[in-house]
Amino acid sequence: MHSSAKRSLEAFLDEDIGKGDITSKLLPRKKISANIISRQRGVIAGVLHAREIFASRDCKVRILKKDGSTIRPNDIIMTITGSPYSILSCERTALNLLSRMSGIATQTDSLVKALKGVNSKAMIYSTRKTAPGLRIFDKEAVEIGGGKKHRISLDQMIMIKDNHLAVAGSLRLIIRLAKNHHKRVEVEVENRDDAVTAAREGVSIIMLDNMAPQEIVRTVRTLEKLNLRRRVKIEASGGINSSNIRRYARTGVDMISVGKLTSSVDGLDLSLEIS
Repeated sequence: MHSSAKRSLEAFLDEDIGKGDITSKLLPRKKISANIISRQRGVIAGVLHAREIFASRDCKVRILKKDGSTIRPNDIIMTITGSPYSILSCERTALNLLSRMSGIATQTDSLVKALKGVNSKAMIYSTRKTAPGLRIFDKEAVEIGGGKKHRISLDQMIMIKDNHLAVAGSLRLIIRLAKNHHKRVEVEVENRDDAVTAAREGVSIIMLDNMAPQEIVRTVRTLEKLNLRRRVKIEASGGINSSNIRRYARTGVDMISVGKLTSSVDGLDLSLEIS
């Protein structure tokens, strides 16, 4: 496990426990066992992090459902053995993270399956629309669900967006400046003309932002007619969800980014029960 993830998990525990779980301190000092149980169908994600949370308080954990497994109501995800104080003081932190990551993985899995038979090359990508402090876990959950992480932080790849263009004043100028320092450059555009300019300047990815599917089709065809399509990957972004993703997939894009995967998370219903 990455050291930054471990630090985050400890910070999550510190936030919840504070100076101590004063309720659980009232309980007898003995060894108990508990199960984390699913209450609905979905794709589980985050079990390794949940194990780390309990293990950090001297609990023993047995994982029964690995990350990426399909779970059903009343499935046991893991069993935990330890003192009542250790288990119960970790309960909410572990469940919160496990529920969130599983919700993201479940939603991603659903969108990935929606693409089957429509566009075999298109992949689902996450965005930076994540809760502060949770990006590592949110992005990992997308990957567990069958999607792609894309860039995790601003230092990983050049991505020229509308506000960068507003300051720079010239699409062609800022692309050339970027390519002087970096091989891979992505540009967000809102019309066909800018897409053609970006492709001619040799960018790696063109993000078609908030374009309707029919306009994306026209843009892709224009790039094909100009023999520019093979040089660049095309990404669709903006307002894409389960109800319209198949229409976007049919446009022939390579990448489909979905911000709601991590910005509007419907967590999976999980619970911890003393056995």
